[in-house]
Amino acid sequence: MNSEISKQYFDRAMKVLVEGCSSASRGPMNYAPYPAYIREGKGARLWDVDGNEYIDWQLSFGCLPLGHAHPKIVEIVQEKVAGGTHFATALEVEVETAELMVDMLPHVDKVRFANTGTEACMTGVRMARGITGKRKVLKFEGHYHGWYDGLLVSSNPQPVTTLGHPNDPVRIPDSSGLTPGSWEDTLVCVWNDADALERMLKTHGHEIACVVMEGAMSNMGVIPPKPGYLQQVQEMCRAHDVLFYLDETVTGFRVAPGGAAELYGLQPDIVTYGKALGQGFPVAAIAGPDHIMESIEYGKVLHYGSHNAPRLGLYAAKTMLEEMRRDNNAGWTRLNQIGEEVTQRLNQVARDCGQNMRVQNVGSMFHPVFTDLEQISGYRDFCQHVDLAKYGRFSSLMREQGVFFTGNRILHNLSCTAHTQADIDRTIEAAGTALEQLS
Repeated sequence: MNSEISKQYFDRAMKVLVEGCSSASRGPMNYAPYPAYIREGKGARLWDVDGNEYIDWQLSFGCLPLGHAHPKIVEIVQEKVAGGTHFATALEVEVETAELMVDMLPHVDKVRFANTGTEACMTGVRMARGITGKRKVLKFEGHYHGWYDGLLVSSNPQPVTTLGHPNDPVRIPDSSGLTPGSWEDTLVCVWNDADALERMLKTHGHEIACVVMEGAMSNMGVIPPKPGYLQQVQEMCRAHDVLFYLDETVTGFRVAPGGAAELYGLQPDIVTYGKALGQGFPVAAIAGPDHIMESIEYGKVLHYGSHNAPRLGLYAAKTMLEEMRRDNNAGWTRLNQIGEEVTQRLNQVARDCGQNMRVQNVGSMFHPVFTDLEQISGYRDFCQHVDLAKYGRFSSLMREQGVFFTGNRILHNLSCTAHTQADIDRTIEAAGTALEQLS
């Protein structure tokens, strides 16, 4: 696959951009020796500056349930941009999109729009502290809630010898530049273990404002919750007078119309959305019942933002939700069918090739890991038993065949409504070739 023009762009970019791009996950750390510079996307396809074509399974890290340049999204954005880009005022589309979300989400009475999942998470934590008057926040190993200082601990794979005892995990900062005070009030617990959480809440519940978690661990490939675990978390939070904050930045409007809350039968106190909601635009939201959301009225718990409720992004979000809901939520049915088929067939081709690749999924979210375990059920399994380097080689071999699997070794791949049966078949064929080359 020719990449000479991408190489030229990378050489230019290294003179003016850190790592040649604007996020480490897009650069040479995951796409050595340099990334493909993408010029165009349409449906489930990407084209880079060298003219190479890819079947896209990264999909902007989950932001594109309808795929690239969906005709309805293109039409509405082209129509509305002629009337202005952003006003920082109250908007009719703001009302209409919020009404649509409240109608879809039985656990939500009110919505506040933001720009990114990180910003929404910062607000959710501040709300929890303001409402309860308590300061500590409990998060889980391996869960990622954006690059907010207060929760930027124990989110990345580490040598298992550094993690501490499961009853008292070591809080490991994910970055330089964090002051000890920024995460002093952050507690860390192992995930998918109800007994571990019960111990933490019995000890610290009187000082914990909220328990924050992803509905499925999606920063370590894809790790589903154990049956009944999330309901236990919710019940324990209620019993200990701790707010249950479900971060649906990844799962929201992705795994079901109502996200992980619908999939697992949950009623979170605070819930945040991002990624899929914006259909490629930076749109996020904080949501919940009235008695929670009233905390940000008139700045009691402060949430400002010049770019909150971006006009063009909200038109894209509203249009995406309308399209996905058609024919009794056919869009989500389609996403999940594709995710299930790709997962099953990738597992089969791995068995056929005698490779230790395991693919786990939650609906349309799936990810191959190379491990001798039958199942990865938690962060410590992932840290100790997953061969990240081998996945890096596998994903590179896939991209060389025109199948864009994410190069990020700890994230995941996803389906969109634009993927066809031919795309699936070609992907499985490429996986077989890549696995044989690894052998």
